[in-house]
Amino acid sequence: MPPIPGSGLAKGLAVTLRTMTKKTVTEQYPDAQPELPPRTRGVIGLFEENCTVCMLCARECPDWCIYIDSHKETVPAATPGGRDRSRNVLDRFAIDFSLCMYCGICIEVCPFDALFWSPEFEYSETDIRDLTHERDKLREWMWTVPAPPALDPGAEEPKELAAARKTADKLAAQQETARQEPVQATERHADDQARAAERPTRATGDSKQQTDQPRTDQPRTDHSRPDQNQPNPNPSPKPDRPEQEGRE
Repeated sequence: MPPIPGSGLAKGLAVTLRTMTKKTVTEQYPDAQPELPPRTRGVIGLFEENCTVCMLCARECPDWCIYIDSHKETVPAATPGGRDRSRNVLDRFAIDFSLCMYCGICIEVCPFDALFWSPEFEYSETDIRDLTHERDKLREWMWTVPAPPALDPGAEEPKELAAARKTADKLAAQQETARQEPVQATERHADDQARAAERPTRATGDSKQQTDQPRTDQPRTDHSRPDQNQPNPNPSPKPDRPEQEGRE
């Protein structure tokens, strides 16, 4: 059966009529800001303290839109006789967003979590040269980076959080011990004073009088003569007689 002429037009008008009766979902931007998902790729933020100038992000960038400059500084040894160390110091970190294709490779390859995605997207410029954001501008984008999503109830705690919590607990224990030491020393001193006050004391005169008077409950012994019944503790050796005298 051949199609009825004008049936396609009728179907299109039917769709239009159904849509006209529904509530509109148009977002009135910029009067109303859109609700973006938390992993929106808007702009890249730099956490400069974590950057070690390893250059992985610049080498892996397919557009070559990351520019990094650095220099080396000598760090003196922490202990006497130790060897001096050298570390890289970041001088410049810039991203040209006019070339960036928002692939996220630089964020994925960073081994020290120095780069993060921010959902901000309102940074258009009239001059293309202003789309190159230096490290100060990239640092400002860090304030717009959302918090990471919560872990699953049965997930293992991240090692970074566990190490940070262990260090914080150790520091709190040291501070608590340092705060309790003066209190314990004061309590020990007070206990010593209390024990000293409870001990019985004797007068000096009575003690001297008791020392000077002889004791009558024990018989007196004359130590000038040695006792015949007791063995001599240091007997004198007998002289050896000569063999001739023995033969006679």
